[in-house]
Order: sequence, then structure tokens, then C-alpha cells
Amino acid sequence: MQRSGLVLRGCFRAQALYRAPKINPGRAAIARTLQTCRTVSRWTGRSSSFQGQTWQMRSAIRLYSSGDLPPHYKVTLPALSPTMEMGTVVRWEKQPGDSLSEGDLLCEIETDKATMGFETPEEGYLAKIFVEEGAKDIPVGRLLCIIAENESDVAAFKDFEDSGEIVSPAAEEAKLPPPPPPSKPATPPPTAPSPTPPPPSAAKPEAPVLPPLPPTPRPTPGQRVFASPLARKLAAERGINLMDVAGSGPGGRVRRTDIESYTPSAVAAPALAAMPGAGFTDVPVGELRQFIANRVTQSKQTIPHYFLTVEINVEELLRLKEDLSQTVAAEGMELTVNDFVVKATALASLKVPEANSAWMEDRIRQYHHVDVNLAVQTDNGMMTPVIFNADGKGIGAISQEATELAERAVEGTLQPQEYQAGTITVSDLSSLGIKQFATIINPTQSCAVAVGALQNVMVPDADAEEGYRATTTMNVTLSCDHRVVDGAVGAQWLQKFKTLLEKPHTMLL
Repeated sequence: MQRSGLVLRGCFRAQALYRAPKINPGRAAIARTLQTCRTVSRWTGRSSSFQGQTWQMRSAIRLYSSGDLPPHYKVTLPALSPTMEMGTVVRWEKQPGDSLSEGDLLCEIETDKATMGFETPEEGYLAKIFVEEGAKDIPVGRLLCIIAENESDVAAFKDFEDSGEIVSPAAEEAKLPPPPPPSKPATPPPTAPSPTPPPPSAAKPEAPVLPPLPPTPRPTPGQRVFASPLARKLAAERGINLMDVAGSGPGGRVRRTDIESYTPSAVAAPALAAMPGAGFTDVPVGELRQFIANRVTQSKQTIPHYFLTVEINVEELLRLKEDLSQTVAAEGMELTVNDFVVKATALASLKVPEANSAWMEDRIRQYHHVDVNLAVQTDNGMMTPVIFNADGKGIGAISQEATELAERAVEGTLQPQEYQAGTITVSDLSSLGIKQFATIINPTQSCAVAVGALQNVMVPDADAEEGYRATTTMNVTLSCDHRVVDGAVGAQWLQKFKTLLEKPHTMLL
């Protein structure tokens, strides 16, 4: 198997021996010595260096014994870096039954920083492996394997099952017995009292009590939030603003457990000093407005946006719209430019599937159908109802569905599944006269389309008597997630989109 990334070999031999009935007297003496002189566990003295930082690695290994199983060591996944929460077992260098010497390379583990070699923490024989090669997102503290002391004991662990318990280093050390108290010296024989006792010495002052460390403050608005990839993924799925979560990791880093245990609470915002004589009204924030605020803040903080703009000539599109509107007028339908924009968005996304995708931290998910969100302004905030399978619907069906969804959005009768899904979003401010703007990407998508107002411009025309003629154009801006859509791919999508609108009859192909 070809190894990828930087391979660092670190030694994780810091250990603690747990005394059990079946340990022989010699090992028990060693255990007592370790407990007395090294306070149960010890540091290896070796270290691993990566990207200018050096960390000493420590992993508690316990010797277990019971009435049914011989003495053995349980080896759990250690934290190979200060920010590591999960790891991937890339390759096992040893197999069950192999002899192990202290310092042998046991396996290779891929972390959030690099691929590192994990050395055998104890001598013995590899009895059983519980995490297979290629297993991803293994939490720190999960049981990796068992090491038996004797080769004859390997068969005893054939049917041993992992309970699935996650053991943290702190919990492992808490289970270890405390070191024995130092032996007291023999009591000296009583001596005759001194005829002149010395004056009583002044009482020693008590050591000052240090105040508890303050909790890690939450980031201020605009400050970068440090969080693990899994925590960002969970926050995006649950609509949680990472700035509202107090991280428990190093330096206030937000971890998975912080997201899972997070409960929104009404925190009073600091009162801002008002200008003298200035009147104001505080408008309470509703649930929808709070949800929108959390989503757009999360998007701008976690998604690397970039923007591409193209000018589109819609002269032929307007003529086709007028012709089709006369055809469907008897049915009470009125087609709009936005209906054609939705159809062109869906077809362009099929031709360039990167734009119809979502970033999933460890993979990119490409959708097979295009579900287009339409941005609709309501009294309570912006809603984004979804036109499902827009790539397979005609212009008339899209127009009817868009009108119905917009009305229900204003009335507040949309169901959650009708506005929380979608694979790409279209926002149109042409009715308000906005010529060009850029929109924020939905956290579960990779692209968003912003449509500007129609503009009458003069363009060169060799067939015209004056050498130019009037035409109608509009500016369209595509917001892209650079993690999924590269600049050239975003430009390719815009070229497909422009061709479909400038030659609208090609939508029938």
C-alpha cells in the first residue's frame, strides 16, 4: 500500500500498571516501584515534531486481568496532536499472533495533521484487532487492539467483544490506584524535656488560594472561530451559529461534544449607548429572523465565497416570453423572466454538476436532480421555497409552482420540507431596480445565483444605419464555494447559463 502524507514516528510508551491477582511477584514489585517513584504513569522522553511544533505524546496503557481472561493490555487510540478528536487507521503493520517488542511499529494512523506511525506500547503478542484498516472517524479513546503477555494466551481472546466504551486519558488515569504513602520513620525514644522551652514560633502563613481560571471567552463579532471539521458540519446541519458556542478544546476550539450539548439560551445583548436626544425602538427578534441570522453568519464564516458576474443579452428571451405568454394567457398564466432563469439554472447545473453539489467535510456530494430555491421576501424575513426537480419541468409548470410557493411563503403556510431543502438558490432583485448584487450561499449548497434588473443599452451593429442599436441586457452574479467550485468551473457554469438565456430555444434540446 502506498503511504500518503508525512509519516511521523512517535513513541507512546507512557504507561501505568494495574496490579491484579494473577500478576507474578516480580511484576508486582515493578508496579510498586513505578507507583512510588513515577507516580503511576511516566513520560516517554521522546517527542514528535510537525510544522514547527513539538509535542510529547502520552498514552495510558493498563494491564488488565480477570478470572476468565489472562493478563493483557488494552491499547486505545491516542490523541496524536493537540487538536485531534478522531483518526483513521491507514494500515496495520502487525497481525494477530505476531510477536511485539517495545518500539515496533504497530500501525499507521491518519490524523487531522498528518499520517503518523503508532509504536507498540508494550511487549507481548497481538491478540486481537478491533478496528480494521481504512476505518474512518475513529474517536480518540476507542479500543484499537489487545496485547497478551504470552503467546499461549492469544487464543483466549478469539471471542472477546469490544464494549464500544470511549476511554478518555483523564478517565483512564482516574481509574488507576493512588500511589502508596511514603513509609513513616520509626518513632524515636522519648527524650527528657528541656528546662527552658523555646518561645513559640510564629504560625506559618497559609498559602494563598489561587482564583479559578476564567472560562474561555466567546469570540467577538468578526473574530475567527476555531472549530473541528466535524463540529462545523454538525453546526451547519443544525443551524447553530458557532459564535454562540463556547468551545471546550485548546484555545477555545469548538468540538463535536460542544455542538451536541449546545442549548440555545436567551442572552441579553450588551446595551449600546444611544446618542443624546436620539430616539429608537427595539424590535424583538423572532425565531425566523434568528434562524436566518445564524445561517448567514455561519455561511460567511465557514464558506470561502468568490463571485463571478456576466452580462447577458435577453432580447430573444423577451420576444419568446411574449409569444408564450399569449399562448398561455387563456389559462390564466403569466410568464416572467425569472421562470426562464430558474429553468436555465437547473439545466446549467446538470451540465456542470460541481455547481449542484455540497461540501460534506470528508467528501463532496453531487445531486442527481436540481432543486432550485427561490428567495422570497416576507414580513418576517426571507424565505426560500423549493421547486423540486426543476430540471425536469417545463416553463409553465415552473411558473405555476413559483407563484403558488411565493404566495404561501408570504402567508406563512409553507411546510419545513418546502423551504429547508434545495441544491442551488436563485435571488432576483430586478423588480426593485438593483442592477447587480451578490448573494450569500446557503450552508448546504455550493452556488447561488443573483439576478439584476433589465437595462436598455446601446451595442454596436454593423447592419444599422447609425452603426449601433438598442438592446436589453441584465447582469447575473454567481456566488461560489471555492472548496467545491474552482474559478474556471464557475466560469464554465456561467457560460452554459448565458447560452441558454441568449438562445432560449436551446432549453428544448
